Amino acid sequence: MKRFVKIKTLNMKPGICSFTVKFFSVAAVLVCSSDMSAQKKTIDTTTIERIIGIKGQSNNGEYKVTIPQNDLSVEVDGFKIIPGMGLGTWIAFTPTKDGAMIMGDIVLTETDLKGVQQEVIKQGLTISAIHNHFVRNHPNILYMHIGGSGSTDQVAQKTKAVLDKISSLRGGDPSKGTASSEAVPNSLDTKKLDEIIGAKATMSKGVYKYTIGRPDVNVTEHGMSVSTFMGFNTWAAFQGTPDHAAVAGDFTMTENEVTPVIKALIEHDIEVVAVHNHMVHEQPRIFFLHYWGVGNAEELAKGLRAALDQTGNKNAEMKKMDMK
Repeated sequence: MKRFVKIKTLNMKPGICSFTVKFFSVAAVLVCSSDMSAQKKTIDTTTIERIIGIKGQSNNGEYKVTIPQNDLSVEVDGFKIIPGMGLGTWIAFTPTKDGAMIMGDIVLTETDLKGVQQEVIKQGLTISAIHNHFVRNHPNILYMHIGGSGSTDQVAQKTKAVLDKISSLRGGDPSKGTASSEAVPNSLDTKKLDEIIGAKATMSKGVYKYTIGRPDVNVTEHGMSVSTFMGFNTWAAFQGTPDHAAVAGDFTMTENEVTPVIKALIEHDIEVVAVHNHMVHEQPRIFFLHYWGVGNAEELAKGLRAALDQTGNKNAEMKKMDMK
């Protein structure tokens, strides 16, 4: 049995570790807590806004720029797809010791793809995924995940170059378009949906959207934690009427959750339209799944709840965020 002998705390200068030394009969344990570790780094939002020219959203020291693709008129199975249903480009910045790391999801048309991916590589950024979110969508829309790191101003300049390339190919700023800027009809019983899903969503232009984090999984990319705000989340967006609704969304899953989540969705008549990665150096391995469902709103919600029950979210608090 170890016998406690002495505890001594050495307080060093500010910014230097404060040491607590515990002496035992057979061992000495050194515990170091740095004052600096309590000071969470924040991103230089002023620099990002000045370079990119778009005001973003801050959250717990991170920063996100979102560009609604209002210039695109997209329809799936008779439902209008607007930014709240996933028709939005976003780039998120998280602080690093050298500046910033970015993760982003870019909405592209088939004719955008070649030129934009060339620009991404030219800027020294990386492409980690190219995939669809929908099927039977007209026109066809693709999503490209990009990443990179460096000084904040350099990363912001690279981001601006990619966004400028999209505007050049489209003939203007996508956010200034009007094709998908209007609200869609929604007469859903949102309280009933909340009861079934077990969370509350946010309503924007007729789209009722849930965003659910994964606090049960600590995922990192290149050693940096990836938060809900940075895209590590499950989401579901509803529109329509109680008897004829549409739901689109994205599931985030660990490798052992992929099969049961797919099974639950398909058994509840919700189409799985894509299974893929968003990152390539993440730990642990994470997979993403896009789905689309049309039918009775409550039945769709029950299907999503069944799929959620196959993930670690079953007993976790479901957090809401506006990710449109």
